[in-house]
Order: sequence, then C-alpha cells, then structure tokens
Amino acid sequence: MPKQPSDPAKTRRERRVRGSRSGRPIMVLLDLLGRRWSLRILWELRGQPLTSRALRQACDEASPTVLQTRLTDLRQAGFVELVPGDGYRLTALGRELLETFLPLHRFAERWRKN
Repeated sequence: MPKQPSDPAKTRRERRVRGSRSGRPIMVLLDLLGRRWSLRILWELRGQPLTSRALRQACDEASPTVLQTRLTDLRQAGFVELVPGDGYRLTALGRELLETFLPLHRFAERWRKN
C-alpha cells in the first residue's frame, strides 16, 4: 500500500504548476506570484481581512472570476484563508511571505524617485 503524505499542504506546494517543468519550490512560488492579481491580493490583505467585494474594490474592480481564481490559488498555497463573517486574510505563512517583499517595496520606492 502506498504511503500517504504526512503534510497535504506540503504536497500542494511541491506539485508542479503551470509553466514549471522542474517543480522547484522557487519556480513554483514565482509562477504563483507572477499570476495576474496574486501580489496585489496579498498586498491588499496586509492590514486587515477583506470581504470579496472589498477586495475587488481595492483591486481596481478586477474581474470577480479572476479574483476568485487567484484567491483559490493563494488559499491552496497556504497564504490566504477565508474566515466566515470576516472575509479573506493572510495566514501566518502569507504574512511571512509579505515580510520578505517589504525590502523590495522599499527599494522600489527609492528607485521610483531616481
């Protein structure tokens, strides 16, 4: 009998995704974050949970279909969770990911001024 994976979330993260032949974690992560609206969703959730409607407004009225697809992707990756009555929010892993982007954000702000 085949051995069952002990961590289903880890199995999801290791799965090959669109555009990744290698399945290497960095390539899988960059593929996910490079999908339209993924980073924007993470950024908009940085301060507080948002409902689908509020998130759509924060994302410049992005297509509800695309936003729901990205939210599903981000939930499956473990970065976002849906809290009934509260909306979508970052998980601890999502907050950690966002923290890694803050130096890049600061760099972009400096770069913009040059």
